[in-house]
Amino acid sequence: MKTILDSEIVNRALSRIGDVNDAHFKAYPGESPARQAVHTVYGGAQIFKAETAQRLGDIALASFQEYAPDFVTMAKAMGFPNAEQLPENPDEITELKDRLEDDEESVKSENEIAWLAYTVYKRVLDKLINEPVEDFRIDFEDGYGNRPDEEEDNDAVRNAKEVARGMRNKSLPPFIGIRIKPFTPELKSRSVRTLQLFLQTLISETGGKLPDNFVVTIPKIVSAEEVSILADLLEAIEGATPLESGSLKIELMIETPQSLIAKNGGILLPKLIPAAKGRCVGAHFGVYDYTASVNITAAYQSMDHDACDFARHLMKVSFAQTGITISDGATNIMPVGPHRAAKGERLTDEQVQENFEVVHRAWNIMFGHVNHSLKQGYYQGWDLHPAQFPVRYAAVYLFFLKSLGEASLRLKTFVERAAQATLVGDVFDDAATGQGLLNYFLRGLNCGAITPKEAESTGLSIEEIGSRSFVKILENKRATS
Repeated sequence: MKTILDSEIVNRALSRIGDVNDAHFKAYPGESPARQAVHTVYGGAQIFKAETAQRLGDIALASFQEYAPDFVTMAKAMGFPNAEQLPENPDEITELKDRLEDDEESVKSENEIAWLAYTVYKRVLDKLINEPVEDFRIDFEDGYGNRPDEEEDNDAVRNAKEVARGMRNKSLPPFIGIRIKPFTPELKSRSVRTLQLFLQTLISETGGKLPDNFVVTIPKIVSAEEVSILADLLEAIEGATPLESGSLKIELMIETPQSLIAKNGGILLPKLIPAAKGRCVGAHFGVYDYTASVNITAAYQSMDHDACDFARHLMKVSFAQTGITISDGATNIMPVGPHRAAKGERLTDEQVQENFEVVHRAWNIMFGHVNHSLKQGYYQGWDLHPAQFPVRYAAVYLFFLKSLGEASLRLKTFVERAAQATLVGDVFDDAATGQGLLNYFLRGLNCGAITPKEAESTGLSIEEIGSRSFVKILENKRATS
């Protein structure tokens, strides 16, 4: 049947649509296929060493074992949903633990709350032993302060040598980087000098190699030009060294109102991406600098303040589908007891009890904060002290595990139904949901919340899940059906 439009008109329209599609997918390539850490640990440059990650892990493990001697104590202290249904009596806890060790699946079917707490507890212990730190940022900014130039020069060089030693010893965490000082009038020269000294020393020590997933974090951004200047500096450093072009990556700190809204009234966040000239890989929200800068007093500066939710959502929609990962901030209440025993002495029962109360209260607050972030699609956040690691992992693991059964069934059903629907031309209605479920399993696997065996309950192999593309999985299913 003859159509009403001339073929030339149709072809021009299709060509224009193609140009629009190309421009869109260039700007929004989709979620990054790379692993994303679930936390970033900030530590002052004055104390960093090649073994810092494992040393922090040892502290985290000791704290967890002291204040959570069993899975029930952990669940109740942090505030797991329905944890009040778990037993209080030590003998009953021991009996429940023994049953879980003997027949985990049977207990799971009749007491899922106990199974969740027990499984999270075991996996947190394993994580703290084997990979306690996923991402570490050597901090020359707030965690370091303003020191004499000679001291910061020495620390920049020393830290670079420690990173190089960590590369040789394989003691670095999977992700690492440095946070420089902001490009303010007072600190710009110091910031650039530290950047140069650190990188030239590191490159010299390693023969032109960088650690895996290395980034340079720029704080307190107030304009896109600052990001562009950093990108130019990194390009110049690459040109003067054996580093490949584009190998130095940028991470943005979103912690000022001006980093959200530009002086012309437009949203600045999307403009930061092209300003980084292809180098931006992440954007982190700075809760306390941001709340302070909008005149929220210290008493009300908190992770779950409404002002923070506004900034988070603006970041979320600005960076969605760009391939840039986003991270939330930190809980500033440390789970550290007020009493410490002097050498050769012991704490009183009252002091021990007070320590437990302080630590468990801090756990409960942070657990709520991490869950607040997770529900808003922020799967990464900051940790400021190793005693916070157990809470971070427990909250993240519970988040994934409590939805595991439903997510497994949904993904399996989506694959089966969508593969069949593809044959009759109806697949993309469910592709976005399927991709979201696939991303859920990828994140859970990467951080240790979900085991490969559990992921394979979806009916997909680890290789298929690792392909990171729901559409490709469907294409392969169609080709073999």
